[in-house]
Amino acid sequence: MSMTWRHLPAAARAIAVAASDAVVAAQERDRDMYAVAVGTLAVTEGSGLVLGTVVRQLLEELHPDGLDSDDVRRIIENCLRSAAAWQPAVDPHALLVLLDLALSIHDHDDQAPQPTPESLARHTGLLVADLFARTSRTLAWYLTAAFAEIERTELHD
Repeated sequence: MSMTWRHLPAAARAIAVAASDAVVAAQERDRDMYAVAVGTLAVTEGSGLVLGTVVRQLLEELHPDGLDSDDVRRIIENCLRSAAAWQPAVDPHALLVLLDLALSIHDHDDQAPQPTPESLARHTGLLVADLFARTSRTLAWYLTAAFAEIERTELHD
């Protein structure tokens, strides 16, 4: 994943680089590299929107007929299995929250406890890496598509 992203504004470039690094680190099970990438994602404004869009795109590609509750359960179980050996604190609730956010399933209860930005960033990296492993496109393709979709949405709002 050697795309430079020089054409992007600084914040978007930081997200693209950190997301790419997080996926590589997850694939290689490199805890230190993953921690650095997740740290950047957790504090960079807009990273949740970009990665949420990537998650939604991956889900749409992998499940073109839609998702049911069994699909959601399998997605969470697969991610837990692939991450548990090197990220033992992986939380199924955080993964469920991420899927809910990416798919805009329902309005969120402000009273319900939510994962921290750091936890969301850590789990998003794991989820993207796990879903991405089942596709044939590059992560750069998904990130580019996410940035383009977000730009179109912002222009039309």
